[in-house]
Amino acid sequence: MSAATAADRRTVIADLHAAFMDDPVLGWVFPDERHRLRYGMHFFAMHARRLIPQGLAWKTNGGSALWALPDRWRESPWDDLRLAAASFPKVWRRAPLVSRGMLSLEARHPEEPHLYLAVIGVRPEHQGRGLGTALLAPGLAYADERRLPAYLESSNIRNVPLYERHGFRVTGEHQQPQGPTMWLMWRPAAGPAGI
Repeated sequence: MSAATAADRRTVIADLHAAFMDDPVLGWVFPDERHRLRYGMHFFAMHARRLIPQGLAWKTNGGSALWALPDRWRESPWDDLRLAAASFPKVWRRAPLVSRGMLSLEARHPEEPHLYLAVIGVRPEHQGRGLGTALLAPGLAYADERRLPAYLESSNIRNVPLYERHGFRVTGEHQQPQGPTMWLMWRPAAGPAGI
């Protein structure tokens, strides 16, 4: 386990892209697997480019995690435009549907200052070895040291128990238009004696 730096950006993008190839939300954005393979990486590239410099990115052999600092989780309009231009040339008809879903999800993002787990993923061939827990640990320690709550949106119900074991609780569900459900999860700030 080590901090991810700008020099690791390609590895982080490749890890996350591989981890999310069968993800329900990425499959909703890109129903055609060929498009998911070709264009899906742009989403992770945007996050890596924006979040690695915040200093809360970690990698391990086969997985990566990107966190956002309080009040620095939102993509800029420029980021959104770059992502749309890079990702939607073959699925432009779906762009309004996907944009509506993502904007409605963003509207549910908590306003209270918190650490945001933007994306975490482990390559399929490395799953089941505790890497998800290892990747969560540094961000959760950072949150606990600063008594910050943490927030995430799980795009896969199979991952909810992992997050619950680390103190997150489901606070709501978000149904993407004509698409999958996402689970909104919140972890309260650690108190003086811990969680």
